[in-house]
Amino acid sequence: MAMQEMVIYGVSFDLVGKQPIVLLKTAEGSRFLPIWVGHNEAAAILTKLQGGATPRPMTHDLLTNVLVELEAKVERISVTDLKESTFYAVITLVREGGQELEIDARPSDAIALAVRTDAPIFAADAVIDEASIEFEGDEVEEDDIVDQFKEFLDRVTPDEFGDGDL
Repeated sequence: MAMQEMVIYGVSFDLVGKQPIVLLKTAEGSRFLPIWVGHNEAAAILTKLQGGATPRPMTHDLLTNVLVELEAKVERISVTDLKESTFYAVITLVREGGQELEIDARPSDAIALAVRTDAPIFAADAVIDEASIEFEGDEVEEDDIVDQFKEFLDRVTPDEFGDGDL
């Protein structure tokens, strides 16, 4: 399956339903993949992205700690499919000795784990082709992208574009 590396561009809210969205951007290029997520997962992603910590481990922190104790490494996470408005993801783990395991996951949980383990994020070309937004131009300014994305959020609903991984 052909994949492209993605980076987390930001976390926002759609203005219609007030639902959180993680915005992934192709590492090479100007395509943006919005994935609707739950409030708890958005908070988990934002907390780590902003360098925050919680007094006790949250679920994604717990999983990270378990993986460390089991000597398993998150090799990558991949957004692999989009079916009936639902995104699918896989967490690829590597155990000591090189054994690779693929674990089915919601993209929001996979992304929350990726930000805790510094794992790269990928998305299938087919998912990017179907669900991404492309901003044209070689010299696109970040403020222009943000403004265009806000306009997009003003008019899109999860039903039109996919309701993420809820």
